Amino acid sequence: MIPFLDLNQINAPYLPAIEEATLRVLRSGWYILGNELKTFEKDFAAYCEAEYCIGTANGLDAITLILKAFEFPVGSEIIVPANTYIASVLPVSYLHHIPVFVEPDPVTMLLDPAKIEEKITPLSKAIITVDLYGRSCEMEPVLEIANRYNLKVITDAAQAHGAIYQNKKTGSIADATAFSFYPTKNLGALGDAGAVTTSDRNLAEKITYLRNYGSVEKYKNDYQGVNSRLDEIQAAILSIKLPFLDKDNERRKHIASRYLNEIKLQELILPPGDKRNEDVWHLFIVRHPQRTVLIAHLEKAGVQTNVHYPLPIHQQRAYSHLSHLQLPITELIHNQVISLPLHPVLTDSEVTYIIQCINRFDTI
Repeated sequence: MIPFLDLNQINAPYLPAIEEATLRVLRSGWYILGNELKTFEKDFAAYCEAEYCIGTANGLDAITLILKAFEFPVGSEIIVPANTYIASVLPVSYLHHIPVFVEPDPVTMLLDPAKIEEKITPLSKAIITVDLYGRSCEMEPVLEIANRYNLKVITDAAQAHGAIYQNKKTGSIADATAFSFYPTKNLGALGDAGAVTTSDRNLAEKITYLRNYGSVEKYKNDYQGVNSRLDEIQAAILSIKLPFLDKDNERRKHIASRYLNEIKLQELILPPGDKRNEDVWHLFIVRHPQRTVLIAHLEKAGVQTNVHYPLPIHQQRAYSHLSHLQLPITELIHNQVISLPLHPVLTDSEVTYIIQCINRFDTI
């Protein structure tokens, strides 16, 4: 069986360095908000070409802290993509704002900027873009709209570490960008971890307070904050893996290129190509009208796949109050998508076999 993802195999090259770093942290006696975090924050900010990086406990908290720092009035409308993981939208609800869903471009499956303006009202305060599957959203028109209507732009880049848009790194384009370092990500920790990047000094300072109970000086609290801190061990692990991120992303791009060029299955909708080589291919998403049958065919052949994501947010029980929404493009995508294996340790022979198995589906 070719697994969809094997984290043991992915992390194996880093284990000696991780063990050494973990022991170093354990022996230091300093486990929260120490030098390991400062080092990673500095290095990741530089990598993203942003002025500041603030480590958080996870990617969900990163989005929440950005929204909290902006202090929008309760009941503000936040424009969000309809096609995304629920974590992109939960922070909007947590802070008692209203998510306003915008349909995706049917080709890229990312938020369609052409559909944003019709959703803007006097209550609109921000646009959340999501760099889903590893590809940056089309940011130029989003930023133009936001500027025209005085809206903040927040990017959820949980799946796009290292992605580029018009020569700018994800993490330096929006007013603030949220990252997750969940173990499956292109840059993955060995537990939950996240960060915010921004070049807004005041915003960075406020988020730094908010993640630590609203305090930067012990027992003095300037804000009603939360407890959301990237711990020293995870920061040390991320520092070890960061220098290899670009190399790993190049391997992802090579595999994606082979899939795009060699998969010939009729009715299978491939993702758009990447002429500028800026997509970091966190996931390789294809669509097929007989998804269940194709998945079963690949499973029988020894190829494990996944579905990101089977049920759109507005059809989830948690958002049953939005079940009346008509989002046909989003619903079609969720009914057809299949995620193929794509990660840095996937071998050339495994890629060849996966392609052969997919192409054989036509003859069944």
